[in-house]
Amino acid sequence: MVTGAHGLLGREILRWAPEARGFGRAELDITDPAAVAAAVEPGAVVINCAAYTAVDAAETDADAAFAANATGPAVLAAACAAVGARLIQVSTDYVFPGTGTRPYEPEDPTGPATVYGQTKLAGERAVLELCPSATVVRTAWVYAGVQGDFVATMRRLERERDTVTVVDDQVGSPTSAADLAAALLELSTRPATPRVLHAANSGTATWFDLATAVFTELGADPARVLPCDSSAFPRPAPRPAYSVLSPAAWNAAGLTPLRPWRCALTDTLRRLAD
Repeated sequence: MVTGAHGLLGREILRWAPEARGFGRAELDITDPAAVAAAVEPGAVVINCAAYTAVDAAETDADAAFAANATGPAVLAAACAAVGARLIQVSTDYVFPGTGTRPYEPEDPTGPATVYGQTKLAGERAVLELCPSATVVRTAWVYAGVQGDFVATMRRLERERDTVTVVDDQVGSPTSAADLAAALLELSTRPATPRVLHAANSGTATWFDLATAVFTELGADPARVLPCDSSAFPRPAPRPAYSVLSPAAWNAAGLTPLRPWRCALTDTLRRLAD
């Protein structure tokens, strides 16, 4: 069972597993205990991709962000616990302060600097408390190349502009939604894993690195991408300067390591071009 089924990750999970039941917001309000209880079947695995992801808007729309990112997961966790279902809760690098200098491990201290991160951390805690079989999976920089994600935006801007300016002082691990979906489906078959894991394509990049890679894959001149620092694009919510997630716990659990981000990007753009 996939909640948030119409988002970029939910769509990829259903592409890999068309037999799964998918619920978008119109089909299931995850903050409604009665509706969720009716939807969750005994013994099911529920992958919760539903989330409020408008990072900047969350700064002034905290109630809506908490409802989607904390209340909803709590309701799902209680319903899963009541019928013996398992919950996989998708979370984010934003639960960390973003000031690190080495890849974050699952047990590292959290300290979100944004309302969005605070709501996602509250959701993590509720899920772990209410559902003993739940697993939290943090990821970062997820893209599918369509519908407004960063890679999709770079594809569009390559067509529309002579040059684009992209920040070069934020470091993370770009993650293909297709690769993440496959990883979560593998996890769904493996109940005996640590309760908190990190899943992202391996390697690190800045947004500038990712943008130049997109241009290169499209056959465009990567010199058309110009670097800048974050001060050139002030935002209501501060972006983490460093949000690389360590794969060590995922790999140690015997789960398939996620491949390098550059390989995943190549495959994504080739698939979109077909």
